[in-house]
Amino acid sequence: MAESGFFDPSRFQIFWPCIAKQESLCCEKAKSFQVFKVGSLSNSEAAATELQQLSTQAAALLVYRDILDDEISQVYLNLLALLAQPNASEAEVLRLYSRWFYAVSATNAGWQDWIEKKILSADNPFTRQVQLHLLADLPPGLTQAAEYDLNLLERWAIKGPALIQSAMALLALPELPTIQTLGLPDLDRSTFYIFDSQIWAVALSALASRYQQRGIGIFAAAKALRWRKDKLEGIDSPEQIQLTDLVGYDWQQTALKQNTEALLAGNTALNVLLYGSRGSGKSALIKGLMNEYGDRGLRLIELNKADMMHLPNVIEQIRSSPLKFIVFIDDLSFEDEEDSYKALKVVLEGNLTARPTNVAVYATSNRRHLIREFFEDRPRPSSADEVHAWDTVQEKLSLSDRFGLTLTFEPADQETYLKIVRHLAQRYQINLPEKELTHQALQWAVRHNVRSGRTARQFIDYTRGQKSSEMKIK
Repeated sequence: MAESGFFDPSRFQIFWPCIAKQESLCCEKAKSFQVFKVGSLSNSEAAATELQQLSTQAAALLVYRDILDDEISQVYLNLLALLAQPNASEAEVLRLYSRWFYAVSATNAGWQDWIEKKILSADNPFTRQVQLHLLADLPPGLTQAAEYDLNLLERWAIKGPALIQSAMALLALPELPTIQTLGLPDLDRSTFYIFDSQIWAVALSALASRYQQRGIGIFAAAKALRWRKDKLEGIDSPEQIQLTDLVGYDWQQTALKQNTEALLAGNTALNVLLYGSRGSGKSALIKGLMNEYGDRGLRLIELNKADMMHLPNVIEQIRSSPLKFIVFIDDLSFEDEEDSYKALKVVLEGNLTARPTNVAVYATSNRRHLIREFFEDRPRPSSADEVHAWDTVQEKLSLSDRFGLTLTFEPADQETYLKIVRHLAQRYQINLPEKELTHQALQWAVRHNVRSGRTARQFIDYTRGQKSSEMKIK
């Protein structure tokens, strides 16, 4: 067998002889296919044969079969099969082509871009193995299967649209726009560098490295996730908070970054409780970590307090991943009668299962002691009271103790508040005289009865809106 990462087309002659004999299409060449010219096939019979090959070979996808489950792939295959028929209905061809074009364009990508994105986020037997092991250590059959699939998918992405356009021209159908590469302006092509200027199967080694660095499946597609309806789902538009925009609590930010970097380095990281004044930026600081370290393999998973009982399930789903995870629990506190906190206690520290080294829990709260406690909970001898009442008190207090690092956010004084205001005013280019900016910011804090980072941002957002309105009036 060839060395891992080296593709030998002759191994696949049994599936399509044209690969070994005449076609080694380079992605760079394919990127230039903005308009496909009519007449690339000699006659309708040859066109039908190639279309039928592309359609039937899809049944032989070995490990990237999940791509077939998508509706876009199903419409594409139906279109190929219809065009391969000798008496294809022109109306049906147009209907399927329009459905295919609409479905692909709705993904904010072209056809080739869409296939590449599906490959990069694939979750299949090959990607699960290669994200944990060296490519050379995988079973040869699994590596060959991945190479085989990549070649078929490359033909789908590059040659498929050209064949479809030519077949439609032979039917004398109207010339329709191509879907090969739509060239949408907000598509970041830098994420697809693996597919540039080389045959896709030859890029298997680079593709394996990407799976190891950026994960597979939903973790490759999203940096921020949430637990919803008993499963993890990606957050399409996570809040874009930059740590450089968070000022006023410098030592807390430094401590949290150091702990997060220890997690990324594979060292023991502490579970962290951020507690203190409302609006002080506790949640924003955790969200900012995603943007700071997302490209280094950090993923943020949001878990609501109502789903706390599912925390052990979340941990088990991510335990074996090479990525690093922060489970983010916002505004954490429990009423006296709630017992869902016990699931959190077990995960933090307290069962036979070893704690995963790739996961840390970061929680925010306005309370230092997370479980509500009353004076009547304190032991006072009475015939109706619990004999070992202090044990109940200790159980409630022990949850906070299981966070190895506690960061306190004190209420912002006037100096800290104005420091945040000035920073944000500079960040958003609010050109007010220093004295006027200070006066308005202090008035805003008095009206809202609190000085905090949240109040400062609300003041800046209001001021930006006022300035924008004034400019429109002028």
